[in-house]
Amino acid sequence: MEKLDAPVLVTRSSLPPLEEYVDMLKPIWDSAWLTNMGVYHEEFKEQLKRYLKLPSLELFVNGHMALELAIQAMELKGEVITTPFTFASTTHAIVRNGLTPVFCDINDRDYTIDADLIERLITDKTCAIVPVHVYGNVCDVEKIQKIADRHHLKVIYDAAHTFGEELDGRGVGQWGDVSMFSFHATKVFHSIEGGAVAFKEKNLKRRLYQLKNFGIMDSETVEYVGANGKMNEFQAAMGLCNLRHVDEAIAKRKKLAMRYRSRLEGIQGIRLCSEDPRVKYNYAYMPVVFDGYKAGRDEIFQALKEKNIHTRKYFYPCVNSYECYKGDFRPEDTPVADRISKQVLTLPLYEDLPVEIVDMVCDIIEETGC
Repeated sequence: MEKLDAPVLVTRSSLPPLEEYVDMLKPIWDSAWLTNMGVYHEEFKEQLKRYLKLPSLELFVNGHMALELAIQAMELKGEVITTPFTFASTTHAIVRNGLTPVFCDINDRDYTIDADLIERLITDKTCAIVPVHVYGNVCDVEKIQKIADRHHLKVIYDAAHTFGEELDGRGVGQWGDVSMFSFHATKVFHSIEGGAVAFKEKNLKRRLYQLKNFGIMDSETVEYVGANGKMNEFQAAMGLCNLRHVDEAIAKRKKLAMRYRSRLEGIQGIRLCSEDPRVKYNYAYMPVVFDGYKAGRDEIFQALKEKNIHTRKYFYPCVNSYECYKGDFRPEDTPVADRISKQVLTLPLYEDLPVEIVDMVCDIIEETGC
């Protein structure tokens, strides 16, 4: 099999027709209103609320600031139970708020936090649970909410992977007290950079606005020591454009994901996430776990790389193995997360990926395992 001339990356940003985005820029030029909650910002917010089936939402410059400032807005103190099987942002947002992360292991089915293990980690210092919807797999939200209600804890979801997803017809952002969505360029839906916080408590709206706008409420009033987390008009314009095409993009991703499944399901030593019939998926990622396969994860990674196909060890390493947290946590305390992090590989998946590349990826996986 010949090496590809052009690299195939694990993801590629979805972009609207150039002329469509350029047309959106003309009013920005005419008004010279580039940021500070402009017309597109407000329109984008309203359209997102409808699309995501959310009653309340605030936009941010990126997903990390959305999460960090949402946690700050809730004025929490103490310990936060979360997962080590996530992107750095989740834990960093907790720590940067002066809170102590307590890592709960993940389950072996969909790699979300193991809800059966949460309660044993609760102490008199626990103030919240921060679960992560992983690869589009939705956490056991009902069980997590029951635990939170029993112990009077807040629930803050990292929903970066679940844009547009629904559980039993409800937008995933309706669960918990707060949910953070990321609109980073590598996500299934993006606004170049960007993020949003979905929330229920009405008093959070004012606080979130204060935090993302320096605490400034009008030209003479600064009520809070805030940050700068505002989304600008260029981001909002890209978001509005992409929102028109996101359903089509997800449909294309689904076809490619089904092709991967048809090729890889049933192969001994290869595990794919099972799909929950209650969930409307966005097919943002194609994770494959090599568990007892004839070739290890790293061997598959290298074999694909040699053909100019670039996959991602996502998430590896686990957060509780990071150098910046060395000595604070023990990865052996979350053995399932530690094991999966060393076995998982996310394969290329984006709307314009040729199906022939999907077949090539699967061929290389099979040949490497021979």
